[in-house]
Amino acid sequence: MPSLQSNDFELFDVPMQFAQDSAALDARWKELQREAHPDRFAAQGAAAQRLAMQWSVRINEAYQRLKDPLKRASYLCELHGAPINAENNTAMSTEFLMQQMQWREALDDAKTVQDMEKIALQSISDVRIQIFKIEQMLDARKDFSAAAREVRNLMFIERFVSEVDTRIDQLGQ
Repeated sequence: MPSLQSNDFELFDVPMQFAQDSAALDARWKELQREAHPDRFAAQGAAAQRLAMQWSVRINEAYQRLKDPLKRASYLCELHGAPINAENNTAMSTEFLMQQMQWREALDDAKTVQDMEKIALQSISDVRIQIFKIEQMLDARKDFSAAAREVRNLMFIERFVSEVDTRIDQLGQ
């Protein structure tokens, strides 16, 4: 087993990049969980079981970060000295701010579930486009500062998608 201080990519023995094979991540998570399961250390006493429990928690935290594109991108940016700092850094391009205004207007104008679902589909498409941009910046260009800006944009888009979903649920009731 790697050290508890290993980064998530080292722990899972996967390339330190944005693009990941989710099936391989799932398989590695199961393998690591089996290796670190506290029951395997029952005969070695309480200290060994506590250490196994720490490993289990560490493995789960790493898995949650690696399997989620937004968390994985944020983590990669932070590992490369470009923290997201979304709560302090809200700077966005004029183009993205204009896009946000258009989304908000469309959402305000939407009156039916069908209108909302159309916005939801477009938003999901925008999420995919944004993830592709982030992958290019992280894996191809290694431009972690630019990727951090795009991660902040993705955070906004995902919040917007969540808001659209909530409105659809409210209209559908």
